[in-house]
Amino acid sequence: MFPHRRVLVLGGARSGKSRYAQGLAESVPLARIFLATAQAHDGEMSERIAKHRQDRSESWSTREEPLALPETLQAEAGIERIVLVDCLTLWLSNLMLAQRNVEEATLSLASAVERSAGPVILVSNEVGQGIVPATPLGRAFRDAQGRLNQAIAACCDAVVLVTAGYPRLIKPAPAFTLELA
Repeated sequence: MFPHRRVLVLGGARSGKSRYAQGLAESVPLARIFLATAQAHDGEMSERIAKHRQDRSESWSTREEPLALPETLQAEAGIERIVLVDCLTLWLSNLMLAQRNVEEATLSLASAVERSAGPVILVSNEVGQGIVPATPLGRAFRDAQGRLNQAIAACCDAVVLVTAGYPRLIKPAPAFTLELA
């Protein structure tokens, strides 16, 4: 069962977020579209991409989209299929390397997610919990990633944080009450 239409899956590197998101998508009886944002700029990245492809069954259709993600998401999202976007962190990196307007692209993606006709799962890295990057570019990336994650989380029905392979639902957030003595 897929109780939420738009889900953001966050986690650190090698946290299990992609595996969790894939399992979530495979838990529903819909056609599956994988929107890949990675680009194989070197041999190591080529191997990572090949491993991710190998981990998906034949039931997946794959579309590679390193830059025009909002437009592609709008074109692919439909009530008869589920779209898995993996990952927003690489998409952001692609945008920055291409010297695109990240703020505008973030707003465009958030709008595309909100308007999606069918279920969407988006995977992204949580990068703001470590040390402050030493370079201006590193700090700009970390800040842009944090803003991107916030924008997408705001338009998703659910946000899941995966740590050491274990998911934790963080949106909808648990309700707390404050008792005053």
